[in-house]
Amino acid sequence: MKNMKKIIAVCGNAAVPEESINYKLAYETGKAIIDHGYRMQCGGLDGVMLAACKGARASEKYTDGDIIGLLPSFNPKSANEYVDVIIPTGLDVFRNVIVASAAAVIAVGGGAGTLSEIANAWALKRLVVGYKNAEGWSAKLADTRLDDRVRYPDIPEDRIYGVTDAESALQIIDRYVERYDTYHMGITPGDK
Repeated sequence: MKNMKKIIAVCGNAAVPEESINYKLAYETGKAIIDHGYRMQCGGLDGVMLAACKGARASEKYTDGDIIGLLPSFNPKSANEYVDVIIPTGLDVFRNVIVASAAAVIAVGGGAGTLSEIANAWALKRLVVGYKNAEGWSAKLADTRLDDRVRYPDIPEDRIYGVTDAESALQIIDRYVERYDTYHMGITPGDK
């Protein structure tokens, strides 16, 4: 397999003021993702997604194609101005599963859509990081396990890793992303 950049997904509130903690954390996270040599993926719209894309574009290591937007509609014009690769899925909220299938998912606050992305990422055995100091679901779920399944027996500390800043989020991803290497192959009778 080629030496490809891993994709890190960012999810969070679809509408946040620029002066909010969630916007600031998303911007810093997008920038840190690119700074650490990854690509960034999100829903491609406004709020946390816009802030993360804008931050990714601000990285000195940014190159064209580093920012992927998986849009809920078929309308490519709905993407925010910082998205490089626009994928209009037409899947509406069901595209949350695609967002959650990245190598890792970072949740910044968020409502019901973010909650579904966190839950999907957990079920898909992805590495999940959540901001404890953001407003929304990431703070409520940071440093918890969503259920009692043993996703990775060799990672006893497996959980939604709680962080308070972008550098801590990327340190966790750098540390663990290669260990979270099992991809969901469909539900089997042994799954709970």
